[in-house]
Amino acid sequence: MSKVRNGVLALSLACASAMILIAAANAEQAKEQAKHPGLQLLRDKCFQCHTDSMWRDARQDARWWEGALYRMVGRGGIWTTEEIKLMADYLGTDFGPNAKPPEPAK
Repeated sequence: MSKVRNGVLALSLACASAMILIAAANAEQAKEQAKHPGLQLLRDKCFQCHTDSMWRDARQDARWWEGALYRMVGRGGIWTTEEIKLMADYLGTDFGPNAKPPEPAK
């Protein structure tokens, strides 16, 4: 009986640990999404073909990004007009010509 009890206890601890890790990941994701709704769209729609260096280094305004996203529609991207506007706004705001450059990693 002791082995069964120890097994149940170990399984309970493993489940609790997994739930804590999932909660932390969900909190981090919610924090990221709170920054700008276009960020998650960008990750969902663009990372299938591109790495983040493509958009982090361009430093263009939202209008330029909107044009680039519409060109991607011509190449097979499937986005709504609203999704394109959100992604272009995010890119133009957070990575546009007037955006503060990211701090170097320590």
